[in-house]
Amino acid sequence: MKFVLNKISQLVQEIVDQVTGAELPTLYYDPQGEAGQMLEILPQLKQKYRPTPWLSNTHLHLIYFDLIKKKAVQLQYDVIEHLKMSDGGVTAIAWYGLHVAADTPTIVLMPTLTGTPESMAELVRDLHRHTGWRVALCLRRGHANLPLPVPKISMFGSTDDLREQIQYIQSKFPDSTLYAVGSSAGTGLLVRYLGEQGEQTPFKAAFALCPGYDTELGFQNVHPFYSKVMTKKLFESFIHPYSETWQQTASLPKVLASRNLLEFQSHYFELAGYSSFEDYNQATNPIHVFENVKIPLMILNAEDDPVCHIRNLEPYKETLQKMPNIVVVTTKKGSHCIFYEGFKQPESWASRLIADYLRVYQ
Repeated sequence: MKFVLNKISQLVQEIVDQVTGAELPTLYYDPQGEAGQMLEILPQLKQKYRPTPWLSNTHLHLIYFDLIKKKAVQLQYDVIEHLKMSDGGVTAIAWYGLHVAADTPTIVLMPTLTGTPESMAELVRDLHRHTGWRVALCLRRGHANLPLPVPKISMFGSTDDLREQIQYIQSKFPDSTLYAVGSSAGTGLLVRYLGEQGEQTPFKAAFALCPGYDTELGFQNVHPFYSKVMTKKLFESFIHPYSETWQQTASLPKVLASRNLLEFQSHYFELAGYSSFEDYNQATNPIHVFENVKIPLMILNAEDDPVCHIRNLEPYKETLQKMPNIVVVTTKKGSHCIFYEGFKQPESWASRLIADYLRVYQ
């Protein structure tokens, strides 16, 4: 009887897997490199990612996160410190887990396009819960209503600002080993920084969650609906609240006329401190320096991501598979930076993978 019940259970699971798109993750890596060892070290990569059945649709996945889960996770940060940059601009670090020992590792987290302490709360909570490490959420200029004394913002962040933030973190916790995580747009800053620094980085390992790869071209593949919605968020976060700051910016009318992310990026370069889009792209696009990334890096993309489309990965597969320190993981489902699993109380499959990967290098 037990044998029959097991067979029925297996059959039901197979049917559910087919309907929901549950599959084993696909890995791209150099089998001769150290990244290839991840398959043996991380059992998660040997098992199917089974999305929450009622969230297996990419749009429902995003709607649930944005309208329900994001509001349900209430996180009390220890402190949000404003930092004055060398040019007078203001960034911030939202700290979580300051109670841990001084020599406990620190995860430096780089947020999404319009990320705030509130919108990043679930990932911050999960990373701390799974690792026991402190988390330093590095907020960029204009994020979370920060003062903007210097008329300068950047969708993908500034590596100069990040260096100053890292220096501050190191001065505050000199005995703490640093690890890095970038989420969505934050991956652009992460990989750009790692590529510029090469071996001269304090990070021991890093994780890029749902990158768009080439930031010049990636916005071409964003689903039109999300492109419009995210452009509106950019206006609400970085343009309208600082209208007086941008009054003398000649390109502002073109920025305000942008209808999607591709148009916004093409016009806003002056707001980022550059004289042309070409200069802006050369200074910020991670794809120009990614082959110089030297530390262990795992990348995760979902094939049904409507924002950072999976086709953005295609031109770089061959190169990435020749880099011994990088492994790319793709899943059939997961949507954009969400990857919920479980039924009654969906939790992030990706957060577990990030934490387990980083702890390999502890």
